[in-house]
Amino acid sequence: MPPRHEADILACIPSLRRYARGLTGDVHRADDLVQDTLERAWRRLSLWRRRGDLRAWAFSIMHNLYVDGLRARAGRPEDAAGEDLPELPERPTQADALELRDLDRALQRLAPELRAVLLLVGVEDLSYRQAAAVLGVPLGTVMSRLSRARERLDALLRQDAGAPRLQRVK
Repeated sequence: MPPRHEADILACIPSLRRYARGLTGDVHRADDLVQDTLERAWRRLSLWRRRGDLRAWAFSIMHNLYVDGLRARAGRPEDAAGEDLPELPERPTQADALELRDLDRALQRLAPELRAVLLLVGVEDLSYRQAAAVLGVPLGTVMSRLSRARERLDALLRQDAGAPRLQRVK
């Protein structure tokens, strides 16, 4: 592998880790997903079209691995957390940590296809065209899903903001 391509793949790792964490909601599963993505990217580098964006290609690999994993776990109820997501560690003295926790919980409540497009466009700063290529859907579908994802995320965050945080015990 040419050193330039190796450096390009290594430069993708922070973005891949963010995207994997957003998709899975679990640090350990995210690390496994990144590892699998990097292994596949290295093995199949010869299949990459040099004209395309290497970063978008790596995101495509990750997205496909994630979807394959979802399909494989679909029949196992212990992996389907649904609305009962585990509590994330929090530091109650810092408002930004609480807001980040609330955002992460709201993201995990989004449908996977909405969460994926929101993370690719909103967090990883991919263009609509790049996101469409990563997800293997038309450009209009990306725009539609992004709009629905933003609306749903806003509604979830507003709903969580109105919920009481503490319960009074007598």
